[in-house]
Amino acid sequence: MYKFDIDKHGDKSILYADLSAALAALTADEPDAIANMANAAALIWEYLPDLNWAGFYRAVDGELVLGPFQGKTACIRIPFGKGVCGTAAATHEPQCVEDVHAFPGHIACDAASASELVMPIVHQGRLIGVLDLDSPVKGRFDAADVTGCAELMAVLGPRVTG
Repeated sequence: MYKFDIDKHGDKSILYADLSAALAALTADEPDAIANMANAAALIWEYLPDLNWAGFYRAVDGELVLGPFQGKTACIRIPFGKGVCGTAAATHEPQCVEDVHAFPGHIACDAASASELVMPIVHQGRLIGVLDLDSPVKGRFDAADVTGCAELMAVLGPRVTG
């Protein structure tokens, strides 16, 4: 069992630095992509406040397929370009959405979600998948979350290429 000393209510830059270090330690010697995504989802779920879903969609044959996650059951397949996750996958750009109900084509897997952050996982120019974070709090995510999640996916990307 792993135990990390992470202050989830402190400064976000320190929080994400601690999460990155913990994620690096969790995945350092594990070659299995699914196991690494599962531990990453659990770590993020435990330490990022105000989430109602944290997990991954994997890029498989031109669409996103549900991967390891924490939260309620979710949509299984999302076409590239559809919803927040599909937009992030198609553009390879993070999507930080203050109000998901104002996002054209938003796919509502959980009606309680109010805001969303989706970070593409790109390694050596190839889309591996996306990290998807949902919150019941409108405006939950900001630039610090985008930067922090980009750092987390930079750690995870090389460890989920299988």
